[in-house]
Amino acid sequence: MNRSPAPSTQQRTFVVNRRHFEQSRQLSAPAPTPEQLQPGQLLLAVDRFAFTANNITYAAMGKALRYWEFFPAEGEEGIIPVWGFADVIASRCEGIEVGERIYGYYPMASHLRVEPVQVSDASFVDGSEHRRSLPVIYNQYIRSAVDPIYRADTEALQMLLRPLFTTSFLLDDFFIDNQLFGARSLVLTSASSKTALGMAFLLSQQRDQRTLDYEVVGLTSARNRAFVESLGCYDRVLEYGAVESLDPGVATAIVDFAGMGELLGRLHRHFDTQLTYSCLVGAAHWDARAGAPAELPGAAPEMFFAPTQAQKRLKEWGGAAFQQRVATAWATFLDFVGGWMRVEEALGGEAAERVYQQTLAGDIDPQTGYILSLRQD
Repeated sequence: MNRSPAPSTQQRTFVVNRRHFEQSRQLSAPAPTPEQLQPGQLLLAVDRFAFTANNITYAAMGKALRYWEFFPAEGEEGIIPVWGFADVIASRCEGIEVGERIYGYYPMASHLRVEPVQVSDASFVDGSEHRRSLPVIYNQYIRSAVDPIYRADTEALQMLLRPLFTTSFLLDDFFIDNQLFGARSLVLTSASSKTALGMAFLLSQQRDQRTLDYEVVGLTSARNRAFVESLGCYDRVLEYGAVESLDPGVATAIVDFAGMGELLGRLHRHFDTQLTYSCLVGAAHWDARAGAPAELPGAAPEMFFAPTQAQKRLKEWGGAAFQQRVATAWATFLDFVGGWMRVEEALGGEAAERVYQQTLAGDIDPQTGYILSLRQD
């Protein structure tokens, strides 16, 4: 992957209306300078970042899960968080040098100022006051030089899939930790989404090592069905219109990545008392979740918040063991996706706007992953 040129003297920021996501614009202002850094601060130039349906979920859940608070904007506008790589271009933090490559959680912008705390050889946490009460999993930044997952030639896949795969890993772990909530069938909506694929991959790959007997069913659109079937992660792949063909007598758990309220209602009514768990994860169809009835038969829907399961396992396993387990699973998943995923770069403000609007509209090929940058036009 080609690296961007040195950052300009202008800071570019992509903002959206927090209630009307289709309304977006780009702001330009003088970039922070090294002279403006306070003791202990870093200035990062955000090089490239991934943009997927997961980022639309951050916007859709921005108020409820506090995503808007990481990178505050003014008035009715918000800055959507993204995962990517940045370079240290100025440092007043002992032990972190100019030129370091840093992976982590960034604004859709060209620059970010952070205040590292808990600095180690491997990582640091942004201790900026407005982020201290927010989940640490989003505040931790990884120093690429010693990151066991990092490879320069797979940066794009790391940006696109690492945060999604971590959620997939935690979902798989959460369900196995809870004995699948007594279910014999797991139904994953938006089966072509990258987080759903990651979970299905882990459920399929590790099934022989587990004592649980389960089937993994993927629900997707007619357009994506052939692609999803070709990957071999699901035992069965059905179109959304075929929900009622599933056996309603089988104890079933739903993992809803789609966020379509009407579909969620159909699933609840179909399985009724045999629905043992209803897990809400994403909002690929962010504008449709409101279509779900207030009262649904079966298990009440519950939102999955990945940091909660991560904190549980960090406490039980320890940080090093947790990272090693994720890294081991990631290596096998990377081999899997490397065979079919296409990466496209969209550099500059106009390109970022185009990809944002396409993703918002759900008009993205599931085989394509987009890498954006606001550092060059």
